[in-house]
Amino acid sequence: MENSKEINALIKLLDDPDQEVFEHVEKRLIEYGTQVVDYLENQWEHSLDTTLQERIENIVHKIQFNSVKEDLNLWYHSGAFDLLQGALAINRYQYPDLDEQKLIIQIEDIKREIWLGLQYEMSSIEKIKLINHVFYNVYGFSGNTKNHNDPQNSYISQVLESKKGNQISLAIIYSTLAQKLDIPVYGVNLPQHFILGYIDESKRDEQEFGVLFYINAFNKGAIFGKHDVDQFLRQLNLDPLPGFYAPCSNVEIIRRIIRNLISAYENLGSTEKVEELKQLQEILNSDNL
Repeated sequence: MENSKEINALIKLLDDPDQEVFEHVEKRLIEYGTQVVDYLENQWEHSLDTTLQERIENIVHKIQFNSVKEDLNLWYHSGAFDLLQGALAINRYQYPDLDEQKLIIQIEDIKREIWLGLQYEMSSIEKIKLINHVFYNVYGFSGNTKNHNDPQNSYISQVLESKKGNQISLAIIYSTLAQKLDIPVYGVNLPQHFILGYIDESKRDEQEFGVLFYINAFNKGAIFGKHDVDQFLRQLNLDPLPGFYAPCSNVEIIRRIIRNLISAYENLGSTEKVEELKQLQEILNSDNL
């Protein structure tokens, strides 16, 4: 890299006791962005100075966090078409070095298993029963009922690894699999719950196409109808607003992941993470889409 001399020179100044010098060096390294992370991590490995290591950790985190903000901003302002990419952008917040290609291959493997069982004459219910069989029985995914508030439930990589997640993370994987197979399953943003709706494709050209039935990804893909949603809303003393029955946008789904993470980290007392996640929240709340 043509800037390697300057980068190495800057890294040598990281342990300078003069705060003003350090702040200048930090600012310059952060401006370089992700290209300096390898240099910094190499220096961290070869140092025994805990203060220097801490400074390097903080700079690397700031660089990676800036990268997450840029990724999320780009996803949002490009139309937020790919839900999985939005979820992966949030995943990078906690797991910036993860090999995301492995996750994508894992999802493709599950998709292929479902595809092998698909038949042209299958009804919509039969298709969902096939997805349920592969997703829950063959691959062993389930709702994390014992540790529901764990922030790991909201990170797609951890859910794919542990096979346990919350309502929204399981629904994201489930709907991604369905949509890859041209099965019209989309997220529905219920209060205090998150479900999926199977869209009536015969009405797709109409302004508001309806939902044939609903799916609970948290409860092994249980299928239910509109009257069950009615009953659920009555229990919560909520008016049956149209938005509680219809598919929501990908942006709304990612907003909800961030809200879940903020709540989880507030419970754990992780104030720095809460503040950073609120910055990510702000990106998706800007109106200039």
